[in-house]
Amino acid sequence: MAIHIGRRHFISALGGTAFAWPLAAHAQQSAMPVVGFLSSFSETQSARPIAEFRRGLTDNGFIEGQNMTIESRFADGQYDRLPTMAAELVHRPVDLIFAAAPPAALAAKAATTSIPIVFVVGFDPVTSGLVASLSRPGGNLTGMTLISDPLAQKRLEVLLELVPKASVIAMLVNPVSPDTAPEIRAVQEMTQQRGLELPIVNASSLSEVDAAIAALAEKHPHALLVGSDPFYLTRPGEIAASVARLALPAIYPFREFAAAGGLVSYGTNRAISYRQAGVYASRILKGTKAADLPVMQPATFELVINLKTAKALGLEVSPMLLARADEVIE
Repeated sequence: MAIHIGRRHFISALGGTAFAWPLAAHAQQSAMPVVGFLSSFSETQSARPIAEFRRGLTDNGFIEGQNMTIESRFADGQYDRLPTMAAELVHRPVDLIFAAAPPAALAAKAATTSIPIVFVVGFDPVTSGLVASLSRPGGNLTGMTLISDPLAQKRLEVLLELVPKASVIAMLVNPVSPDTAPEIRAVQEMTQQRGLELPIVNASSLSEVDAAIAALAEKHPHALLVGSDPFYLTRPGEIAASVARLALPAIYPFREFAAAGGLVSYGTNRAISYRQAGVYASRILKGTKAADLPVMQPATFELVINLKTAKALGLEVSPMLLARADEVIE
């Protein structure tokens, strides 16, 4: 028996089908995991880290736009914006939050106890309360610690190799950063043992950096150690230029500063850390619990020396120190 469908009914049926297609497509899109990228840095400064984070995900089967999406928030060094940004990601909602640097990690932890969080931080995540222990994090957080406290001591050692007669070492820190207090304690321990003076100057904005470095002239330091606060990493060129105006030998926490004209940097390879964070994120998206993934620690560190800046300062870099450098900028 032939079945006849009127034109009105056919159009109605077709319209119903056409209406169903977008719904099906939306349901498929919603099933795609969403990763929130919460950064203490600016979007420009986050470009390389987020690329390495994506690489860690891609190497493990998660390709943005195909079977995973990334929702990004950048605080640009303004930490008071992070709690709101973290809440936005939680309400989105996302399936996982990646938190770049301590302020972002603390904001993410405060925003959710259920969404998995992968972090890269400089301080001890145990004493800061992020995780219960390195081997068994517990809760919904895990990631990478860059162990900034002992690295600050190592930076002081490198600085004293470059300026062996220095007796006054200034330290530039951000007073509102969770990294600051443990870093200061670590450096003070060494300076007290060696009988060195350690004047502390504070800056939590670019204008304060300029003022703090200008104020250093009154303290007559022989060298400067720059703290590892994420805000400083958003302005490596400006900070290196401000230090250069005082003709002051300085050591920085990351390669970006030496590349921007700073004398020397010593710290972890951030690219590797963010890539490993991407690997952890992929494992969690596949079903592993954050609580079951131990917090990673870096195995290698980078020493970068800017010889052009050393010559401008009239410093001779010893062959032994040059031989230890991972990169020499000429």
